[in-house]
Amino acid sequence: MTMMYAMHDALRRELETLARITAPGGEDPRRVLATAAGWQLFTNALDIHHTAEDKALWPPMAQALADRPDDLALLAAMEDEHAAIDPLLNAIDAAIDDPEGGPGRLGELTDALATALRDHLDHEEKEALPLIDATVTDAQMRHFGELHSARIGPDVQRLLPWLLDGASAETSAATLSRLPEPVRIAYRDTWQPAYAGADLWKGAAR
Repeated sequence: MTMMYAMHDALRRELETLARITAPGGEDPRRVLATAAGWQLFTNALDIHHTAEDKALWPPMAQALADRPDDLALLAAMEDEHAAIDPLLNAIDAAIDDPEGGPGRLGELTDALATALRDHLDHEEKEALPLIDATVTDAQMRHFGELHSARIGPDVQRLLPWLLDGASAETSAATLSRLPEPVRIAYRDTWQPAYAGADLWKGAAR
């Protein structure tokens, strides 16, 4: 579950950044988010992660747990929580492009996103991840990882350092150890230095 927790931690980290960007009194957050690579990385990573879970984890789990209604209800809740987040992301994108809406509206939407996503991550870690660990086979987990990787594609050079930004040495080592040596070398020598030198949030407080 190392990669799962690493992704969750990265998403929580960026929710804190969004809260700072949209806090009252600063620069208009619409201007920041309209061109911020950080916002695009966040939404892309979230979409990849949730889509991989919806396609590669919940369906085989539902088959394995067909005679356990409480566990099936948990899987349905996971899917419902995913579905509730997408409209918030769409509304934020619309608010970023709305010159009449004002920064306050964007702040309200990012607050709503933070609440919904944090609640979902907490719920998943408390109840769904133990169920995944007890139910999903090694082959099914590999398929989940392969789908995850396929959806990332060439954007791995940005998403991998994004994922490990601020991660503990143990988490970074465990994550990188699963990757082919050429990928680890590219991360160390090229991708991570490029990420560290990038201004993902257009000078907004990190």
